[in-house]
Amino acid sequence: MTQNHDRILILDYGSQYTQLIARRIREERVFCEIHPPDRSLEWIREWKPSGILLSGGPASVYDDGVPSLDPELLKEGIPILGICYGMQLIAKLEGAQVENGQREYGQAELTVMEPNELLHDFDPSETTRVWCSHGDHVDEPPEGYRALASTATLPVAAFRAEDREIYGVQFHPEVAHTTRGEEILSNFLFRISGCHPTWTPGAFIEESVARIRETAGDAQVICGLSGGVDSSVAAALVHRAIGDRLTCVFVDTGLLRKGEREKVERTFRRHMGIRLVVVDAREEFVKGLQGISDPEEKRRIIGNTFIRVFERTTRKDEVAARFLVQGTLYPDVIESISTGGPSVTIKTHHNVGGLPEEMPFELIEPLRELFKDEVRNVGRELGLSEEFVGRHPFPGPGLAIRVLGAVSEERLAVLRDADSIYLEEIREAGLYDEIWQAFAVLLPVHSVGVMGDGRTYENVIALRAVTSRDGMTADWYHFPHDVLARISTRIINEVKGVNRVTYDISSKPPATIEWE
Repeated sequence: MTQNHDRILILDYGSQYTQLIARRIREERVFCEIHPPDRSLEWIREWKPSGILLSGGPASVYDDGVPSLDPELLKEGIPILGICYGMQLIAKLEGAQVENGQREYGQAELTVMEPNELLHDFDPSETTRVWCSHGDHVDEPPEGYRALASTATLPVAAFRAEDREIYGVQFHPEVAHTTRGEEILSNFLFRISGCHPTWTPGAFIEESVARIRETAGDAQVICGLSGGVDSSVAAALVHRAIGDRLTCVFVDTGLLRKGEREKVERTFRRHMGIRLVVVDAREEFVKGLQGISDPEEKRRIIGNTFIRVFERTTRKDEVAARFLVQGTLYPDVIESISTGGPSVTIKTHHNVGGLPEEMPFELIEPLRELFKDEVRNVGRELGLSEEFVGRHPFPGPGLAIRVLGAVSEERLAVLRDADSIYLEEIREAGLYDEIWQAFAVLLPVHSVGVMGDGRTYENVIALRAVTSRDGMTADWYHFPHDVLARISTRIINEVKGVNRVTYDISSKPPATIEWE
């Protein structure tokens, strides 16, 4: 599908910023994908990138067993930009000395000696703030290269090949701390690689509809609908492609937010005209989770139970389906299935890693190339209401991974009521749209408290709220203190069995957004 667009290949050398590079490129309406650095030269030729970006990474180019690059790629005529480790790797492969041992983390002032295509419109008489995060650096460019910029500590902060479109920068243009980083990436995309900004929601919908029709043929398709953003957009997209041959199956797992089932039934049946089958499997899911505390095991159980429920549902003549639609997103793929490079799996997502190897459906995952904000834009283009498009993310395993420790009906009820109060107060304060994701967590501990004249020993609720662009990185949301106080008071007073409320002020990284 993406062959219709110019596209950038990102080779991931393990940088914490690799996904951020991809986001910056997508924001320029150019398609890109992240792949491991051991992709063969033949594979890269077949992929046909308009340009290649080599990410940073934690290793030194002199360490044993570090990821490298086929030197022949530098002779292919494909524009290449190396960032940090990527620049050092180019330098080493081209015969330059990479200096080891001078660690530099934080801001630096960049002086441009040669404002060429990469540094177009940079004034040599002015400095520009950049962000550095490296232990190695280059003092002299390779033979046939020339330095483009420097800092007080880096004589070669950027270089280029004299006879090819190969560039390197020792700083990170993808992070917000580099004030003109977006310009540098834009220059590489459009001035150097010749890309065109055609990766738009409208183009994605048009191409996806064609691909879904070709894949599904005349077969029946079902969609596991949760009511969240991802599954709602996936359902709307597939419905546009195949119409009434789509049946949305909404499974009441007993792991849903308060009032979720009623809201989904009302919206999808009445307002969107999509065929909807509601399956009550609350007892089956909760029973299967009894005594299970490990979050990965919870995900596996929930994924397997979903498939059993779907298979049972499709045995009925009216819902005989061959394909299963899932709202898998690109961050799910990145975090769940290691790219094969130095990046590691963080956790198994239900949409990717929680399904059994053998199942009676072929998957249709129309959103697996998109980040969350791109999904929202596609939803708006499809005409979905802002109520659904603007909703905070909700995990596939539902409240099972927000009840830390063992899952039970009683513990789910406590969390469901606390979470409902939390979101209600956020909306009432007019803060919902400022927050990327907010939810409550039931901790596997009890705390001592005093209520009235008596001692209590009851549950602890942790509140989580973060700001983010795409969920790959996140910072905790700075609530007004009066709002937090009101939320805490209401939860303790109104949710039976809770006597303490805490607020999580961890960022991602090092924490993840979800607790499990």
